[in-house]
Parts: sequence; structure tokens; C-alpha cells
Amino acid sequence: MNKVIFLVVALMSISLLFSCKQESALAKVKTENILKAEARDVQISKGGAVMEFDKRAFEFGTVDEGTVINGVFKITNVGKSDLVILSAKPSCGCTVPSWPKEPIKPGDTAALTFTFNTRGKPNKQNKSITIKSNAEKSIEVLRIKGFVTPKPKTAVTK
Repeated sequence: MNKVIFLVVALMSISLLFSCKQESALAKVKTENILKAEARDVQISKGGAVMEFDKRAFEFGTVDEGTVINGVFKITNVGKSDLVILSAKPSCGCTVPSWPKEPIKPGDTAALTFTFNTRGKPNKQNKSITIKSNAEKSIEVLRIKGFVTPKPKTAVTK
């Protein structure tokens, strides 16, 4: 009985030895993946993108209710790699931002424009636009501030 068990174990061991391919690990590595990784490492070693603004707050002063404010924030990439703005979200629906969809090269400047509709927004206003990007500081907040003079109330006659 021991001889039979020994023979079965020996045959299984031999079959396992010959069933494994003798292919080296290097043969499994794709050259294109190595090239992509090298390019990525070069980009990382340069340093990341850094956003700089001409101003952090756009102050529109005092306007009458119903006025549409148009403004611009200038964004400069002072980093070492391309800056990509992923999104620009306003704090409310009364503000509509428009941002560059193409990467901003190191040293280049681009404009983030916005419109702010003051209709139904009387008194002191402090709106924001939250920018998400691939910059070293990935989230930035810009402000839109001012005072909206309310429309005069009209008397209702019966």
C-alpha cells in the first residue's frame, strides 16, 4: 500500500514539474507599458502644476437688482507640468462659470469667465466658484462679492 501511495505522489510531482512553463517574467512585460511608465516618471519628476490667480475675489461694488455681472479671473500655471481644470462649480444657479477645457501649459495664462444674475438676489452677496484641477492644491475657491440694491416695492392698489 505504501508503494502505491509513493508511486502516485511521485507521478503527481513529476507531472507538476513538467506542466509549468519555463517562461521568464521579463517575457511577460509589455514594452509599451515600460515606455508609458518612463514618460509618467519624467513628468512627475518635473513637478506638478500650480495655479495662481490675478485675484481671489471679484468685487462688483453696488448694482441694482436685475443687473447681470460679467467677470474674469485670470489663471496662470506657474508649475512645471500642464494644468488641467476638471470643473468649476458655482455656489448657486445664479452664477455660471466658463473655464478653459484645454490644458494650460507651464507659464501660460487662461481666463475663467462668469456671469452672475442679480435678479432675486438683493442686499449683500458673497458667491463662490470652486475649482477642481490636477494642481498641487487641487481645490481652490474664488469669490464674487458686492451689494445688490433691492428693487423698490410697488404699492398694490385695490
